[in-house]
Amino acid sequence: MTIYTTLLGEKFQQLHPKLQHRYALPLDQEFFATGVMSQIKNGGRLLSPFYCLTSKANFLFPESGQEIPFSIANRCAMNQDGEVEVAWERTFHFQNAERKFNARMTVDLEKKLVKDFLGDIPFFYSDLHFDVTKEGFLIITSGVQKVMLGKAGFTLPKILRGRVTVLEGYDDQKDVYTIHVSIYNAVLGRVMMYAGEFKESVH
Repeated sequence: MTIYTTLLGEKFQQLHPKLQHRYALPLDQEFFATGVMSQIKNGGRLLSPFYCLTSKANFLFPESGQEIPFSIANRCAMNQDGEVEVAWERTFHFQNAERKFNARMTVDLEKKLVKDFLGDIPFFYSDLHFDVTKEGFLIITSGVQKVMLGKAGFTLPKILRGRVTVLEGYDDQKDVYTIHVSIYNAVLGRVMMYAGEFKESVH
């Protein structure tokens, strides 16, 4: 078993079968998919300096748009610390730019959460809590967040955190995965939102 099956335990079987396939992700295997984001929204000009910084690390980015083609790749492997790790690479193909939103995830079984290191230069960290809805969707919410300087982490106060909510499902009629991601700050409002559909494909 890998990190998501281990973390969710019996709840994993309550996921839609297609989500079970997507998140089982055995060691040294890859899940690749392509699709379209019907909508991508950022938080506006006030956050432009922040987006400029994070986009250089393949994290958040300043572009917004509709009907944006994208791809997603997940790879499961052992990292240098001997932990099972899942790499996430999301690529968004805007008309004038290609943006990536990358992350690496491991699991903390004691705390029953996923440890999410965001960007290619992992200067931002978030606890993630995984659960399953009665409809068989996967819902992910954020908890403690830190700014990382090397291996040292400085916990952000709640007022500075981006409250993350991810809802991933499967539409049997369309035969597509569905995704809705919201990152919201109590003071600044929306930091980023995107929603769309995708299908598994061969890389």
